[in-house]
Amino acid sequence: MSLRLDAESAAILSKGTDIKVTRVLGRGFIYGCLIIAAAVFLAPLVSMIFTSLKSMDEIRSGNILSFPKEITFEAWKHVWDSACIGVTCGGLKGYFGNSFLIVVPATLLSVGFGALNGYIFANWRFRGDNILFGLVLFGCFIPLQIVLIPMAGLLGQLKLAGTIPGLVLVHVVYGICFTTMFFRNYFVTVPAEIFKAARIDGAGFWAVFFRILLPISWPIVMVSIIWQFTGVWNDFLFGVSFAAGSSQPVTVALNNLVNTSTGTKAYNEDMAAAMIAALPTIIIYVAAGRYFLRGLMAGAVKG
Repeated sequence: MSLRLDAESAAILSKGTDIKVTRVLGRGFIYGCLIIAAAVFLAPLVSMIFTSLKSMDEIRSGNILSFPKEITFEAWKHVWDSACIGVTCGGLKGYFGNSFLIVVPATLLSVGFGALNGYIFANWRFRGDNILFGLVLFGCFIPLQIVLIPMAGLLGQLKLAGTIPGLVLVHVVYGICFTTMFFRNYFVTVPAEIFKAARIDGAGFWAVFFRILLPISWPIVMVSIIWQFTGVWNDFLFGVSFAAGSSQPVTVALNNLVNTSTGTKAYNEDMAAAMIAALPTIIIYVAAGRYFLRGLMAGAVKG
C-alpha cells in the first residue's frame, strides 16, 4: 500500500515539476520574443541618437550602431540655432516654436469641441442625430489630399492663407471628427441613471457636462490630447500646403534642412534635427502613453 502511495506521490510531484518547467519555458519564450521585437524597433532610434552625437570623421570610420568614442553636441547646437534652411540660416528654433503655436491651440480647441459634440450625440436626442453622427464618422475617413483644394480656397477667402492661425483652423476642422467619435463612444458607457438623477436635482445642460462628465472623463481626454498632439505635430502635408516662409512648422523645416546641402552631407546634423523634431511626441508618449490604451478600451464595450 505504501509503495502504491509513494508511486502516486512521485507521479504528482513529477507532473507538478513538468508544469513548472513548461511555464518557465513558455515565459522565457515570450520575453525572448518581446526583447527581440523591442531591439528591432529601437535600433533605428539608437542609430539616430548615436549618429547625432558623433563627428563626421567618426561616422565615416565606424558603424551606425557603435557607441560614440567622443560625445559631441555640436550637431545639435548647429541645427538648433544656425543651420541653413532654404535661404535662411537661423536653425530650427523658430520653426520649433511655430509648431507649438500650432499644436497647442489646435489640440485644445479640437478636444474641447469634440467633448461637447460627443456629449450631445451620446445623451441628447434630436431629429437626424444619427445621420449627423454618421456624417461626422465619414469625416474621419476622408483622405487628407481631398481637402487641400477646398481648404486652400476657404483660407484664401478668410485671409488666413500662409499663416499660423490658418493652419490651426485646418487642424481643428480635421481633428474634430476623431475627437467627437472618441468622446461619444466613451460617454455612452456612462450609466443613464446618473444623468436622470442630475436632471432631477436641477442640473442643466452645462452643469451635467462640466460637473459630472468631464471629471470622470480624464482617460478619454488624455487619449484625445495624445492623438491630436502627435497628429498635428507630425503633420507635413498641411504644413507644407497651407503655411509659408517663417510660419512653417518644424516638420517642413526639417525636410528643407535635410534637402539643403552644400558639399559633404552632414549625417550627424540630419539625425540631430530629426531627434529635435521628434522629442515632444516622444516625451508625451512616455509621460501619458499608459492612458492611451486605457481610454480607448473604456469606450469599446458599448455604443
